[in-house]
Amino acid sequence: MAPAMFDLTGKIALVTGANTGLGQGIAVALAQAGADIAAVGRSDPSATAESVRAHGRKLLWVERDLDTIQPMPGIIEQVTGELGGIDILVNNAGTIRRSDALDFSEADWDLVMGVNLKSAFFLSQAAARWMVAHQRPGKIINIVSMLSFQGGIRVASYTASKSGLLGLTRLLANEWAARGINVNAIAPGYFETSNTQALRADEGRNRDILARIPAGRWGRPEDLGGAAVFLASAASDYMQGAVVPVDGGWLGR
Repeated sequence: MAPAMFDLTGKIALVTGANTGLGQGIAVALAQAGADIAAVGRSDPSATAESVRAHGRKLLWVERDLDTIQPMPGIIEQVTGELGGIDILVNNAGTIRRSDALDFSEADWDLVMGVNLKSAFFLSQAAARWMVAHQRPGKIINIVSMLSFQGGIRVASYTASKSGLLGLTRLLANEWAARGINVNAIAPGYFETSNTQALRADEGRNRDILARIPAGRWGRPEDLGGAAVFLASAASDYMQGAVVPVDGGWLGR
């Protein structure tokens, strides 16, 4: 396949949670492929901005709290107003709470479901409304999880939210494919991020996880870049409702 199929020059990509970790790796990869970036979140994405600009692309920081859906229309209005449109949305922002299911609190349930599932849906809705109104094709990429396929332990709301997000990926693909909007997902395996710090610090859990990964290591944020560029580019124009595992072979074990 020609490199032009993966060229994102002139595209505008909105990435939530792009200040660190997986979101940072995705944003930088999209910029390397030619896209300008809108980074949405609570924390200043200065390190991401430096990398994006080093590749000659723009980065707009949209400071918003994704714990509520109230800012969703305003996010799209700011991005399209300042950058000229939106072509790609990556719903990456997420949070996690750990507790035994017998003790799991309603507050931890609501917080995780709100950020990981509810906000992702309503930001997708706001972006798609703009794309449809302007007859502009688009790509939406949801960052799901290994726990979209498996149960896990001690992360009830995280498992529920990521399973739900994979289901929403398929539903939105069904509704929006005919409108020129591709909706797909990436399922990262076990990556070196702040969300997995507790697991990596637990000697037993860390050992058990690494023993299950054929690649023999935790993923690094840059490992997601290729899949993100693929799903954001013309190379994936006939993909709808798909999920691409980037897991070092975890699911194949």
